[in-house]
Amino acid sequence: MPDLKIAIASDHAGYKLKSYIYGFLKDKEYSIEDVGTCSEAKVDYPAFALKIVEKLITGNINSGILICGTGVGMSIAANRFPGVRAVNCSDTYTAKMSRLHNNANVLCLGERLIGEGLAGEIVEIFITTNFEGGRHSMRVDLIDEMAIKYWKEFIGRK
Repeated sequence: MPDLKIAIASDHAGYKLKSYIYGFLKDKEYSIEDVGTCSEAKVDYPAFALKIVEKLITGNINSGILICGTGVGMSIAANRFPGVRAVNCSDTYTAKMSRLHNNANVLCLGERLIGEGLAGEIVEIFITTNFEGGRHSMRVDLIDEMAIKYWKEFIGRK
C-alpha cells in the first residue's frame, strides 16, 4: 500500500513497544511518523491520542497506532471523535475483523499485554487488510452519522 500514511504515538507505558513498532514498520518501508512520546517519563495519554486523531481527521494520515499500558485508555480517548474507529487489539483475528467489517482506522495496543512478536503480527494484519465494504459500509456510515448528530447536539447545549 504505497499511499498508506501511518502515524504512531504512545504514552510512557507504551514507549518501548512504540519504538519497536516504529522500527518494524520502517524496516518494511512503510511511511510512518512518530508523534511522541519520546521517553518513559510520565505523560497524559489523551494528549497523544489527540495528536493521532487530529492527523486522521485532517487527512494527513490514513491510519494511526496508539500504545499505552493496556490500549484501553488510548482507545477510549480516540473514540470520542466522529470519524475515528479505534480498536484495542491483543490478537490477530480481532485486528483482521476490525478492518474487514468495521473499517477501523486506529489500532490501539497494550505494551503490558502483548510482546513485540505478536504486536508486529497484529500491526501487519491491521495495515494490510482492506475494508470489505458492502453491507458493512451502511453500518460504519451509521456510526459516523450518529456521532456527528450527537456531537452537534451536545456541543450546541454548552
